[in-house]
Amino acid sequence: MAKRKFKRLGLGGTFDLLHRGHKHVLKLAFQLADRVVLGLSTDRLAAQLKGRPVTPLEERRRRLEEFLRDEGFLRRVEFEIIDDRLGTAVEDPEMDGLLVSVENRKLGEAVNEERAKRGLKPLEVVVFEKVLAEDGKPISASRIRAGEIDEEGKIKGGGEPSKK
Repeated sequence: MAKRKFKRLGLGGTFDLLHRGHKHVLKLAFQLADRVVLGLSTDRLAAQLKGRPVTPLEERRRRLEEFLRDEGFLRRVEFEIIDDRLGTAVEDPEMDGLLVSVENRKLGEAVNEERAKRGLKPLEVVVFEKVLAEDGKPISASRIRAGEIDEEGKIKGGGEPSKK
């Protein structure tokens, strides 16, 4: 296996309903780094960001731990419970990378601006594309909750995929 690029990589999220997109990005994080600092949103932050109820924090964390254990990653993760968008990435002097979605690229810039104010080295920001469902739209917990798709991104109800 190739040498991992980062010693400590930050990855934040709500991880509401653990779906194929989440699993993909988690596997990517562990391919890239020796250790992954997983910032898990509090219930308050998650509700604020999502604008809807989400699975309670302890259940989200339990599902993540189960998945990471099954994948052999549990010993390489550090959970941080975060109550703001920037999380602990702005204060962790050992962190050297940050994994963000295309939609959150600006968040990576904001983290590095705050790190500079604190006299910390900037993080290398790695941007990933979200995993798409069968209909070509991103897999998301809100789409799963709405019954459009399942956790794997398959269209529910047997209808034709939309072309939007």
